[in-house]
Amino acid sequence: AICGPVQNSASRAELHRKSIAQMKINTRSVQDMHIYADPSRVPVVLIEQHVMVVPQHGSNKDLASSSSEQKDTIVLPKLQGESLVLKNINGKKGGRVLRAVIFVHGFQGHHLDLRLVRNQWLLLDPGAECLMSEANEDKTSGDFKEMGGRLAGEAVAFLKKKVDKLARHGGCKELKLSFVGHSIGNIIIRTALAEPALQPYLKNLYTYMSISGPHLGYWYSSNSLFNSGLWLLKKLKGAQCIHQLTFSDDQDPQNTFFYRLCKSKTLENFKNIILLSSPQDGYVPYHSARIELCPAASADNSRKGQVFTEMLNNCLDQMRAPSSETRIFMRCDVNFDQSAHGRNLNTMIGRAAHIEFLETDIYARFIMWSFPELFR
Repeated sequence: AICGPVQNSASRAELHRKSIAQMKINTRSVQDMHIYADPSRVPVVLIEQHVMVVPQHGSNKDLASSSSEQKDTIVLPKLQGESLVLKNINGKKGGRVLRAVIFVHGFQGHHLDLRLVRNQWLLLDPGAECLMSEANEDKTSGDFKEMGGRLAGEAVAFLKKKVDKLARHGGCKELKLSFVGHSIGNIIIRTALAEPALQPYLKNLYTYMSISGPHLGYWYSSNSLFNSGLWLLKKLKGAQCIHQLTFSDDQDPQNTFFYRLCKSKTLENFKNIILLSSPQDGYVPYHSARIELCPAASADNSRKGQVFTEMLNNCLDQMRAPSSETRIFMRCDVNFDQSAHGRNLNTMIGRAAHIEFLETDIYARFIMWSFPELFR
């Protein structure tokens, strides 16, 4: 069965598309379809924005309402967005600001998977230094701890190289370190942030953009076809990361990798956190990508339900944590137009939307150009 929030998101997006289809076109206005695409065919992006206010959940209670406002938006030519309250942190004189962005691919991915998002970031901020992580290419079936260690080492080497370069040209007065991850790349990022090698850089964390990341693992996944695939991967391939994602790496759920990861303070130092999810993505549970409660977990009175709620609140508490800067927390729901795909296996198992995040950038263009303060 599909969780209520998933159905609700899909229904809102469909209503939005129908309203566009019923709009009367002004024949005196011309829209360049090559630049902006057909409005009825582009992704619908629903944005929920929080400023240091995130709802607290109980394991057996109704979904708490958020005190932040929610906005429904569609990708259209108009690119200006809501103004965000961000303090000026570039007040120092002398030297240059190093703005570094590290992009991390997902399971069996390629280091260039996120190149479209990187290209948009560079259009917004041509001076950004980008690293397309290669440390875990062809190595994403192993232990997340090992993958995180490799990413941490790669990131530190990259940052030291850039700082040394600036030292020869007036010095580096400030570092802004951002991360972008796709799928399990987000878990690798959070694991790396818990590594000792990256501890000196935690105070420099700026923006974290998670694209369909399974932050709460695969508990309460409603995709039976995909769950069967995960079972086969565990049995036939022995992939350690799949055991960790499905909490089968330890008999005691409080000793599992994901439980310990959610207790680690991997999110609280970011100034901006953006979680992208899609109700059409069957590869990552919707609630896991959004770091929120789902009806199945809310109704679960077992120890599993209690442990899941602890994990959820451990993550949300990090985003509530006091900070000297204003913290922006956004959930961006992306509903792709899949009418051209037809009814095939990719759409049935939810792979089409998971990969669409990599194959199109119009959703990223909209989010990034609407909220440019978060990306430079």
